[in-house]
Order: sequence, then C-alpha cells, then structure tokens
Amino acid sequence: MKKLYIFLLACLSLTSCEIDEDINVNPNKPSDASGGQLLANSMLSLPGLSSSTQAQFMAQYLSELQYVGTSLYPEGATNFYGWYTGPLMNLETVINSEELDGKEGPIANQKAVAKILKAYYFWNITDRWGDVPFSQALKGNANFTPAYDTQESIYNNLFILLNEANEQIVTGSISNDIVYGGDMERWRKLSNTIRLLMALRISEVNPSKGKEEFNKALAAGIMTSNADNFVFKHLALEVNENYWYSQISLQNRLTWWSLSENLVNTLKATADPRLPVFANTNDADEYAGLRFGSPNGGDPLKYSTLGEQLWQQDAPVYLVTYAQALFAKAEASKRGWIEGGDAEAEANYNEAIKQSIAQWTGSTTEAADYLANAEVAYNPDTALEQIATQRYIHLFMHGYEAWAEWRRTGYPNNLVSPEGKDVPTRLMYTATEAANNTANYNEALQRQFGGTDGLYGKVWWDK
Repeated sequence: MKKLYIFLLACLSLTSCEIDEDINVNPNKPSDASGGQLLANSMLSLPGLSSSTQAQFMAQYLSELQYVGTSLYPEGATNFYGWYTGPLMNLETVINSEELDGKEGPIANQKAVAKILKAYYFWNITDRWGDVPFSQALKGNANFTPAYDTQESIYNNLFILLNEANEQIVTGSISNDIVYGGDMERWRKLSNTIRLLMALRISEVNPSKGKEEFNKALAAGIMTSNADNFVFKHLALEVNENYWYSQISLQNRLTWWSLSENLVNTLKATADPRLPVFANTNDADEYAGLRFGSPNGGDPLKYSTLGEQLWQQDAPVYLVTYAQALFAKAEASKRGWIEGGDAEAEANYNEAIKQSIAQWTGSTTEAADYLANAEVAYNPDTALEQIATQRYIHLFMHGYEAWAEWRRTGYPNNLVSPEGKDVPTRLMYTATEAANNTANYNEALQRQFGGTDGLYGKVWWDK
C-alpha cells in the first residue's frame, strides 16, 4: 500500500506518468487510469481544503508578522476551476463508469467512496462561494457553460448522494485507498458524519430539514472514536509534503506568521493543554499572540509562531473528526433536535473536548482539570456559545471550516476588523467566469447578491 501511495504521488511530478485531468475529458467514458487510481488521485487534493494562509486568515488563527496587507481582506477573485478539473472530474468518471475493475474491490464500494468524496468537495466549494455549477457541471466538452445551482439545491442533492453511498456499501475492501486503507466501515461512518455536519450547517435557514437529516445521519451510524477521523497523512517526501513544511521550513518563513492575539489569550486564560501543540513560545519563553491585522506587523521574537509538530514534513491534516461529531451532537441536544436536553448536551460537550485534547496532544491526562475550569465547564445559559467556541479551538488550522461555523453561529464573537474591514462572508468568483460563462455568472450574482460579486454577500444558510 505504501509503495503504491508513493508511486501515485511521484506521478504528479513526472511527465512520464501524467494522469489526464483535462477539462475536455468525457466523464461518461473511463479514462486510462483505473477506478482505484482515480480515487487515490482525487484524495491527493484533500489537504488543499484546509491548508492555505487565506483559510487561516478567514478564521483569524494566524496573524501576519511581515506582509500584513495579505491579511487585510483585499478584494480579489478566487478560482474554483482546479477542484472541477482535478478531483471532481476523477470522481465523476468513477461514478459514471461501467468498466471498473472488480479486482480493486467491489465496484459498489468504489462508487460509494467516489460519491462521498464528491459530496465532501462540493460541500466545501459551495460553502466558500455560494451558488456554483453542480447539476450541469463535469460534462466535459458537452457543456462548457454550466448553470449555477442554488446552494439549497446543492445541499439537498448532497444529502441524497451521501445516503446513496451509505446504502450501497457492501462487504469487501477497496485497494489504492490512501486514507482509510480500504476500510469501508470507516468510509460509511465518514459519509454519515459529513451528512450530520451539513445538517447542522442549515440550522438557521431550515431547522426542520436540518433536524430531519441530522437524525437520519445519526441513525445510519457516525464516527465513534478518533480512529475514525478523516485524516490526510502526508509523507516525509517532497512529492507529498505538508503545505506548512514547504512554506515554513524550506522557505525559511517561520517568522512570517504568529498565532493571533485573541486565540492565544483565549487558550492562556483557561490553561488550555492544546496551546503548547498549537504554538511555540516567544524569546521570553512566553506565549504571546499578535493582534490580527496589526498595521506594522510584529517582531517575530516577541510572538508565538506555529507549533513545530504542525509544520513537519509528514504532519497530518485533520479534515472531519470525531470531536466535531460530538460537538454537533451537543449542539443538537441543546437545540432539541435529539433527546436528552442539557444533560446529553453536557455529556457530548465534555467528551468532545476530551477527544479534541486526545487528538492534539495524544493524551487525556489534562482533560479533567481543563473541564473543571469555570470558563470551560458546561453552563446551560451560555451553552451554544461554549460549544461554538470550543469547536473553533478544536478546528485550529482548518480555517475554512472554522470560518463557516463562525458565519453560522457568530462565535467566537471576538474576531476583529483590521483597518475597519470586517471578516468576509464569502469568496469572490473567478473573473474568468464573467468572460466565459457570462449569462450563468450574472444570473447567479443577481439571484444571490443583487448583481455584485464581492466578499460580503451572504450564502444561503448564513442568517
């Protein structure tokens, strides 16, 4: 398995073994690559869903020490084409192919994994930009100008897609699985956990639909331990190294970013055992964060930079985790979506924190003392804020997900507006769409944002 993984990664940098990701590929005909290879190749793009400086700025996890302008939320388009022409095209090929090789595992399971990954990618895409091409997308040269589907319809279709994946999984593992090693039970749990989290995401715009989907996902079976976490494990090889290793170690940029002041102060106030993992101490052997967007940046010696284990070459990326599922259950209990009220909410909240500490530190030794802190201990009067704040801490360095939860809940409520610029509420579409898909692009803008493509229009579920 490891040898195959390394080979697939090497193919990305060698012209002699290129995998065709041309936009003109017809997804209704299998490519030269096998289903297993296409699945593995699509998984290689997963870290990009969280690993970028922009993602961390949106959540205000990191502050710029040197080039402050990049963190001041400048207006600018962002491109989603790479997700379509890369992983999504590969996944669509697997889903539609009638010629998959059963030697790579049950065909039903290959297609189920493709559906789960397709849903996960599209969930991330629509939550960043809003309405995007979906039902008419991935058709190759049959349609170069796909219409934009509403985010509501995309969510409804992804709920269906995840349920289909859950129901079609059969006995038998798949090969070339660089995430779960072919373990289909963990793919099943992931599918239902994504569905659970998506259901909670629509809590403010359609709570009845959210409650329905949440309970269906819960009944189908979600993650039950940290062993089920959806984690991308990098290798100690240049062809698949951690993004932050390439940014910090190879480019000598450790002094470019510190943790934000608000985050460090929150962690210090409660003696959070995750702080020594998240951050290094400064030159005075203290933890100190820089106020996000400080106009003159800061002296790297005075502030806490990113914890060393997080930027190692083979450091993993946590994408969907057991602790997230527990925080979701805690919130659902408090909202009355599931039975148990505050007692069940508190139990899930406490366990979520315990499992988060275990994920980040490798131990639960300090969990009891941390939970006993007056600011951390569950309080029925402020429970939703506590759950959201602890979720935010847990999601450290998964900036886009934390940003989405901040947009939904408003917590933590101490994010700042650098130079008077509020935290954006969406990403702007790529400018290429205005030229190449003009009618559909304009229709989507008019439908959602009154015709303006800016950073401050609100996506469908952001109420």
